[in-house]
Amino acid sequence: MTLTKADLAKSIRENVRFKPKGRRLQPYLFPEMDYLLMSKKRASKILETLLEIIKSTLENGEDVKISGFGKFHVKFKWARSGRNPQTGQSIILPSTRQVVFKCSPKLREKMNTTGHSGH
Repeated sequence: MTLTKADLAKSIRENVRFKPKGRRLQPYLFPEMDYLLMSKKRASKILETLLEIIKSTLENGEDVKISGFGKFHVKFKWARSGRNPQTGQSIILPSTRQVVFKCSPKLREKMNTTGHSGH
C-alpha cells in the first residue's frame, strides 16, 4: 500500500488531539473522549508546511535528519559519459544532485522485527 499526502493529513487529524479550553458544564463519562479534532484544512496546511521546509532545506544542499526516522542527504553526481541504449551513441550525462534516504537504526530494527515477510 502506498501512503499519500491525503493519508498523512488524515492521520495527523486523527492522532493530534487538543484539549478544549475552559471547563465543560457536563464532564465526559470517558475523559479520553474530551478532545477537539483538528480540521482537515489545518492538518493539510501543517503537512504542506512541513514538506515545504524539508524541500527548501534539501534544495539548499543541506541534510534533513529526523531522530528515530532517518536522514535525507543531498548527494552530488559529477557529469559522466553514458551510452544511448537504442542507438549505442556515446553521450555526456550532466551533473545532478540526488536525494538519498538512510533510515535510522531504530527504524531499521523496527522494520526487521515486526514479523513481516516482505510481501
